Order: sequence, then structure tokens, then C-alpha cells
Amino acid sequence: MPDWSGETAIVVASGPSAVDAPLSTAVGKARFIAVNDSWLLCPWADALYACDGAWWRKYRGVPEFKGLKLTYEAAAARQFTLTRVAIDRGNNAILTGGDVVGDAGNSGFQALNLAINWGVKRILLVGYDMTLDRGEHWHGLHPAGMNNPRQSNIRKWLSADWSTPAGVEVINCNPESALSAYPKMKFEEAYA
Repeated sequence: MPDWSGETAIVVASGPSAVDAPLSTAVGKARFIAVNDSWLLCPWADALYACDGAWWRKYRGVPEFKGLKLTYEAAAARQFTLTRVAIDRGNNAILTGGDVVGDAGNSGFQALNLAINWGVKRILLVGYDMTLDRGEHWHGLHPAGMNNPRQSNIRKWLSADWSTPAGVEVINCNPESALSAYPKMKFEEAYA
């Protein structure tokens, strides 16, 4: 796994607000983890994480993406030579001090946990809307056979324990996000 000790990471999830962030202004100045289709918003990302094997199969392992590709799903990891991430299934808290991440039922939570385990000191969350007010994703619905957020998913995500270890600053770059665990500000302000 990477060692990003002391660096800033930008984790780009799939909420509709992700398209509002001028991500290119941080190229070369921060590490990037893209979640699922959000790699299309930041093709230069250092890492691409998707927990769902169906997503990896639909996009044939995303051969266009040149960074580190990660999943917890064993079959997809073998099929597409992805780095496998260990998840403590059913544990809805951020886990530190090892190679295992918390579950919380979504790739965004797991990607945040990865950034923390890789040693970053500052994390900017992009596209962590946690509401359906503007739609399910910035890219529209996932195709048939893949999960799309429902209100029940969002309730589960919001009830997770988003507590981060001391010394890690997390900023939610969607001021209208339903996720209230972190301070909120626009990307331009957070990255200034």
C-alpha cells in the first residue's frame, strides 16, 4: 500500500456536487483517490477504488486508468489484477493502524479509510453529498446489475462512525452535504 505520510489527499466520490469542484487546480499538489466513475473527473488520480465487483466487470477493470486500482471483491481482484483491500464486514467505523478498513456499506467511506491508513494529514472530500436532492450520482444511474443509492442506503451511510484519528483534518467540500461529521466549505476555499 502507498505511504502518503503527511500529505493532502482529495477523495472524489460520486455525489452530484463532484462536478462543481475545480479538481484540476490541485493536480501535482495533492494525492487523489477516485471512487467508481469519478475517475473520469480526475483521470490523473493516484488511485481508483470501487468495492463492487460488478462495477469492475462492467468496465473490464478500467484499462484506461493508469494509477493504483483497488477493490475488496476477490474475484474482480483476480480477474483484473487489482490490489485487494481487506474490509471488516459490518464494522461501520474507520479503522486505523493496519491494512483493514471499515465497511459502512459504501466505497466512499472505504476510500476515506484508505487515505487515513496511508498516512495523510489532510483530506478533502468531494462528492460526499449523502442526499438524493440533486440525484443519485453526478454521472446518472449505474446500469442494471449495479447498486444505486436509495434513502435506506443513505441512512446507513450517515449512521456510520465517521470519527477520524487525532491529527487528521477532514473537510467536506460540499456545504450542502447531509454528512455533518466534518467542517464544510467549497473546494476552492478548502484548497486555497
